[in-house]
Amino acid sequence: MPLSKFMLERIETFGRNLESYLAPDYKEAQVRSEFIDPLFVALGWDVRNEEGRAEAYKDVVHEDTLKLSAGTKAPDYSFRIGGTRKFFVEAKKPSVSLKEDPEPALQLRRYSWSAKLPLGIVTDFQEFAIYDTRIRPKEGDKASTARIFYCTYEQYQEKWDEIAGIFGRDAILKGFFDKYAVTTKGKRGTAAVDDAFLEEIEHWRDLLARNLALRNPVLTQRDLNFAVQRIIDRVIFLRIAEDHGIESYGQLLALTAGPQIYPRLCEIFERADYRYNSGLFHFQAEKDRDESPDKLTLGLSVDDAALKEILGSLYYPKSPYAFAVIPADILGHVYEQFLGKVIHLTAGHQARVEEKPEVRKAGGVYYTPTYIVDYIVRQTVGPLVEGQTPKQVEKLRILDPACGSGSFLLGAFEFLLDWHLKHYIADDPAVWAKKKNPPIYETAPNAHGVGKGSGNWQLTTAERKRILLNNLYGVDIDPQAVEVTKLSLLLKVLEGEAREQRSRSLTLDLHRVLPDLGQNIKCGNSLIGSDFYQQLGLPEMDDEARIKINAFDWPVEFKTIMDAGGFDAVIGNPPWIDIKGLNPVEVEYYFENYSTTENRMNLYAVFVERALSLTREGGFFGFITPNSYLTQSSYLKLRTLLLNQQLRSV
Repeated sequence: MPLSKFMLERIETFGRNLESYLAPDYKEAQVRSEFIDPLFVALGWDVRNEEGRAEAYKDVVHEDTLKLSAGTKAPDYSFRIGGTRKFFVEAKKPSVSLKEDPEPALQLRRYSWSAKLPLGIVTDFQEFAIYDTRIRPKEGDKASTARIFYCTYEQYQEKWDEIAGIFGRDAILKGFFDKYAVTTKGKRGTAAVDDAFLEEIEHWRDLLARNLALRNPVLTQRDLNFAVQRIIDRVIFLRIAEDHGIESYGQLLALTAGPQIYPRLCEIFERADYRYNSGLFHFQAEKDRDESPDKLTLGLSVDDAALKEILGSLYYPKSPYAFAVIPADILGHVYEQFLGKVIHLTAGHQARVEEKPEVRKAGGVYYTPTYIVDYIVRQTVGPLVEGQTPKQVEKLRILDPACGSGSFLLGAFEFLLDWHLKHYIADDPAVWAKKKNPPIYETAPNAHGVGKGSGNWQLTTAERKRILLNNLYGVDIDPQAVEVTKLSLLLKVLEGEAREQRSRSLTLDLHRVLPDLGQNIKCGNSLIGSDFYQQLGLPEMDDEARIKINAFDWPVEFKTIMDAGGFDAVIGNPPWIDIKGLNPVEVEYYFENYSTTENRMNLYAVFVERALSLTREGGFFGFITPNSYLTQSSYLKLRTLLLNQQLRSV
């Protein structure tokens, strides 16, 4: 890609007026508009969205519209292909020495590492540096740490082919960016953000479990697991909300400056109950809410030392995480692994974290790759919304009957959010924005003037909430998994909340802004109903045994949907467990109630039959399964059932 005449003029202008540009009063916004934007236009990027792409598919997102509180901000530019982030650019004014000052590089590396991007750029036009952002950023890193390319504006003409061959839009489309990232991947210091964060929260679990068991001797094993999970989930939610500008930055860190940390943390939790209306913070019984309030965690005793370590590790410089840019699916992958272990209490009431038996038998937890989730969602939810209006789409019911950490429901939610936004933009967005309860709003202009009046439309938080409550449902036997699914979905609802307040010049009433997902995401055994006890002539079970079975009646729990014929789409990744390794009483129930069961079967096959029974006629069904049901004789009945269905499977 040859260097354009305009870029040659920009380089000449910069050199001729260098002294003025190096002055402290020459602002970052000026250098971006006058020099950095043209640089990336020359690399083939539609920096100002002159092609009028929908928000989800813009080449460049100017993240300065997302700059948050004093303690955190988002990267200046996010460069994307088809809506997928490829790299970040951190811009600085020329008076900053990028070659020597470690701070700009560390900012870029934190953003990019947290977003799991391989490469990133820091530039003030005078200097241009590329970093390998797979190397975990650490306090004390030099500006040169992880830097793999550096040049000045005077070398642009000489180095242009090299730069354009990696970061040019056409080069990225041809795969050169990915190829370069692979060939430059360092062997030392690399640690993926999901692996690092998993290690972090596993440490928190161990720390809290041991401390809670020691300080609260009456806690049962079940209550201990609940308390540890809830405290971690609440802290993560609030910390992410801080980086999104919804909560005051540093409020959790401020607790560590004095004694009695946990009682003061509980005060924040109680304020969050009033603010968000989420089951994550639910401490008082309320009318029309079926879920029981949490009467346990606020009365617990937790040592200051444990909480000081956890809360202190969430903030820069100790923390390498930029929570504003961590993708939701990465948190899902972390939690899939996290949920593979459980806390046990010894005879002496000491906590010990162990792998779940079913996970041990399966050889570990295998997370669902995002591209597979996206494919199944496109093939199931995609046809359901094609040619429809938002009014028609609000009637769709999408289910994951083994939702785990919520990967499929989150994927479906993101798909529906994109679909609604594109529909409103294509159907005269200004008209939609003037409605009494508008589903979209136009963002305020940023430093480039990109924003108000330029077609930068976003869904309102109220619209995100409406879509979630109308369309998405999930069930899992593990109560911790249910809470993680809710957490992931709630965080997705809140994305852009702070931006909406600024753009619409409103002080939005955040009281009860989040939905209560108790009617959408439920805890229970998708395969076993309450007839389990009567059918098998079992003696009266104690409470612990009943809780473990966790019987779930679909016609009762989702009465309206089941009375209407079932769900429009059933998707997911059910557990793959040989039925020989299950409780014999449960296996007997499966043989009594499922027509496709054979002596040599896997639990995924039972889930397939259940899923088919929950899908309405003409609906869509999409599961991840092994290919054994296609060839093995023990799955003949299942194959026959699938072939006879009046639905479409993927």
